[in-house]
Amino acid sequence: MPLRLPFSLVRLFLGAALVGGALSGCQAYLDSRYSDSLPPAHGVQAITGLDKSVSIRRNALGMPLIETANFHDALFGLGYVHATDRLSQMVSMRLMAQGRLAEMAGPGVLEVDRFMRAVNLRQSAAMLYQESSPRMKRFFEVYARGVNAYIFRHRNNLPMDLAAAGYTPEYWKAEDSALVFCLLNFGLAVNLQEEIASLVMAQKVGADKVAWLLPTYPDEALPFEEAEKLKGLKLSGDIAGLAALDSAATQVASLNMLGVAASNNWAISGSNTRSGKPILANDTHLPLSMPSYWNYVQIRSPKFQAAGVTIAGVPAVVSGFNGKLGWGMTMVMGDTQDLFLEQVRREGSQLLYLADGKWVPARERHETFFIKGGRPIRETIYETRNGPLLNSVLGERKHPLQPLQLSSGYGLALKTNQFEADQTLDAFFDLTRAQSVDQAFEATRDIRAMALNIVFADQQSTGWQVTGRYPNRREGLGLLPSPGWEGRYDWDGYADPMLHPYDQDPIQGWLGTANQRTVPKGYGMQLSNSWYYPERAERMAELLGQGKQDTRSVIAMQYDQTTTFAAKLQTMLQAPGMAEPLKSAIGTLAEPERRRAREALSTLLRFDGKLAASSADAALYETFLMETARQTFLDELGPDNSAAWRALVEAANASYSAQADHLLARDDSPFWDDVGTPGKEDKPAILARSLAASVSRVETALGADRSAWQWGQLHTYTWKTGTTQLAPHMSTSQRAGINAISGYLDRGPVAAGGDHSTLNVSAYRWGDNFDTWLIPAMRIIVDFGRDEPMIGLNSTGQSGNPASPHYADGIEAWLKGGYMSFPFKSENLDKVYGTQRLLLTPSPK
Repeated sequence: MPLRLPFSLVRLFLGAALVGGALSGCQAYLDSRYSDSLPPAHGVQAITGLDKSVSIRRNALGMPLIETANFHDALFGLGYVHATDRLSQMVSMRLMAQGRLAEMAGPGVLEVDRFMRAVNLRQSAAMLYQESSPRMKRFFEVYARGVNAYIFRHRNNLPMDLAAAGYTPEYWKAEDSALVFCLLNFGLAVNLQEEIASLVMAQKVGADKVAWLLPTYPDEALPFEEAEKLKGLKLSGDIAGLAALDSAATQVASLNMLGVAASNNWAISGSNTRSGKPILANDTHLPLSMPSYWNYVQIRSPKFQAAGVTIAGVPAVVSGFNGKLGWGMTMVMGDTQDLFLEQVRREGSQLLYLADGKWVPARERHETFFIKGGRPIRETIYETRNGPLLNSVLGERKHPLQPLQLSSGYGLALKTNQFEADQTLDAFFDLTRAQSVDQAFEATRDIRAMALNIVFADQQSTGWQVTGRYPNRREGLGLLPSPGWEGRYDWDGYADPMLHPYDQDPIQGWLGTANQRTVPKGYGMQLSNSWYYPERAERMAELLGQGKQDTRSVIAMQYDQTTTFAAKLQTMLQAPGMAEPLKSAIGTLAEPERRRAREALSTLLRFDGKLAASSADAALYETFLMETARQTFLDELGPDNSAAWRALVEAANASYSAQADHLLARDDSPFWDDVGTPGKEDKPAILARSLAASVSRVETALGADRSAWQWGQLHTYTWKTGTTQLAPHMSTSQRAGINAISGYLDRGPVAAGGDHSTLNVSAYRWGDNFDTWLIPAMRIIVDFGRDEPMIGLNSTGQSGNPASPHYADGIEAWLKGGYMSFPFKSENLDKVYGTQRLLLTPSPK
């Protein structure tokens, strides 16, 4: 999954508040200056709030084993460990969800705060927490006490980003964990950004052509009927704040929270393994960040044990193993959000909107924004029957701190399922305690707040369950914004959970998901119209069909960098209706473009689809993909810094894209014609240009010597902290200060292989640049044929503190497949975790 959870997720360090020159010098100086912010790894500490003692041991990569005599202390210890390793991450996620980042980082992130206040995750979290059982509330409260025990004890020795900002974090509340959960859930939603992008692109190319830019899946028709909703509307200039909304959503996404379409999981039946026992694997694809969003932990207490990945701030093992059951998650790509265009007008102090022929007053919600270095501002957010008007606080204004006056034209209301009450938090916890696949099914059917593909396995069986809450739409698909003044596009409740897809022990001997369309066209309920590209799922099926599997072959799958898209491209290039026209189009090119185009075509036709970082053919193949996007669409949507072009690029990150769709099909698309030339181009002509341009581009970047070309020289990993990601939104002096310490905070670049279509995903922004933005942020394998079933690794270090030896030590292991074992047998614990421990004991009363 983000899981775009796995679960989309956020990583914002508050160190963006650093001023120029406040921190400079070498790594040794910074380490020594902030070494006091590292808590002791061993010894004895008396802590208020414990019942008995908590033992914390760590493996070679700093991943903790928490051992307690009761579950109360296990939860308390988990809160203490999370705060130890990721306090900055926890605080930043809370501020992001609350819409309060400007209190730390200043006016540069105010639009993000406005966006988040409008979305109103605080209300969603309050409902989710309130609906939880008394048992679950107690769990959250005990966890919060553990977090606060750490904050209190180390309040004078905070991590670098918090200390440099002069910020003392507020104490953690039980409700804050529900808030972080809701933030993660919101980050898994892909269609909001697509709907915003559709409006931006429709303003540029018109409602009659925008459907060509919004394909659903290779075998599905384009959404022309859906696009009819936009015809006749005055889209250009009448949507106040659309540009600002698009910018804010992009900014939120760049800070790693919106529309992360990602992750693989699969479970192999014993009939298909060498040991005769099931194997489960999960790798969640999330934005490349420092540190990873994931935080490994193992818990051992008399009535609960589990190992796996957690999100700091939430007391739950999201994906892992409990000694009896293994489980892992990906995104369904569920479309659980809709944008509604609302006709609005102002009468005196009231904002009215049109609903079923009547002008109705919009509900008002007042929000106060506190801004670092500035005066507080109070603004009004308006809501219709369909939800908050996102552009009621987002829009073009003379000064960024000036309140916005939405007067007339269109409002953009966001309707979501996030305000429905359920017991999702309890169900997640029940999943971690399930002792069998049958019990896992019982638990996961009650997970309604989050749309996930959950795969699980025990000693004998495997299963897959889709969770979530999916709206029934009276009309339309929800792929593009709908006119809100007509009730015909309203939601009519939610699909019956009995219709949610599931499977158990299939005949083929395995089940798995990779964000692909998991149900056939015309399935009895609408899960989505925003599926991811099918290639990862195709490669998964290909490899799992190649005989019996074991841990070694599953590791090879998680690191596989072969794409099935290359073979499809070759089929298209050699098709009877394409081969000769393309040859003729190449022949019309002048030299040296003609020679370059022939060279590129020859290379692509022999390419084996292996996207190794060292491959010259892969470098040319990927550059051809990049050039086809630009040659096909830039003339209509450009220039490349325009909102329309950025919308196309961002849409390609979220789901199956126009870039891929046009390459393999759509020979009749109007976008093949270059509007900048007097003639009329067709697909072969654009492909011929792209072939020639791809060779020129690689030559410019890597030189004329073909033997020196490598995909990894164009395509790299760079791990950046939230601090450096926020830098572009900061003042000049703040950016200077951040740049001065970026070498201390960030890691990379490192050569990368793969792309968005490989199991070992390394996605870049198709049409923009080759920089990797999406990776497998963690990997887990549970092989029931092994003495100790679970192994796993993270993509960075365990700690979010740059002064820690475990800040970046996980990167090398992640690059080379250095999985760590998580033993459950007592005799194996010392081998992995050693005997040195931090012992938390109850303070004398």
